[in-house]
Amino acid sequence: MPGMAANPSIFEHIRLPEDSYKIHWLEWQIPDKNETFEAYAKRMCDFIEHDNSVLLGVSFGGMLVQEMSKFLNLKKLFVVSSVKCHHELPKRLKFLKITKAYKILPTSLASNIDLLAKYAFGETIKKRVDLYKKYLSVSDKVYLDWAIKQVVCWDQEEPHPDAIYIHGDKDIVFPHSCGGNCIVLKGGTHIMVINKYKWFNENLPKLIES
Repeated sequence: MPGMAANPSIFEHIRLPEDSYKIHWLEWQIPDKNETFEAYAKRMCDFIEHDNSVLLGVSFGGMLVQEMSKFLNLKKLFVVSSVKCHHELPKRLKFLKITKAYKILPTSLASNIDLLAKYAFGETIKKRVDLYKKYLSVSDKVYLDWAIKQVVCWDQEEPHPDAIYIHGDKDIVFPHSCGGNCIVLKGGTHIMVINKYKWFNENLPKLIES
């Protein structure tokens, strides 16, 4: 499951042994305006075709797969570049919740790829315009309004007991997520599933079977 506003092509370089695994990409669906995170997670479970699957989510997608796991029988759950509970959210997002300022964010401007990149990756496009145009394609205002609210208001108190958390020590979007039971990638940023894919290709099969 990709991160906020991203399409599943962020996983295009992820390769697992084809004799043992088949990769399925999940895509964001446009939510109903007042749909709860739980209801959305339950709806997304309809796209899981097999029992005992391995589920991996990145960033906001990592929060979603933790919710989805409540309704599924999984072999493994991977949460990448995300948060384990709401306590790890950065202060700016906690402030949005307290003030309810998330309700007035200019998501109608999300057709501006630079703004969309800031929401999704925590930085402006700079020299990465082609990269971001390729990976960021979910700019629907209803979706973005809903997604930002779900991130800000996520209420998970404790880390998922069965999740394998993987985080980069240079992640500026979620900078407080390297503590506790977590695999930390040195030099990993918020987009490490794209630019450190070799680590995932080498280590995911080992972690799945461990």
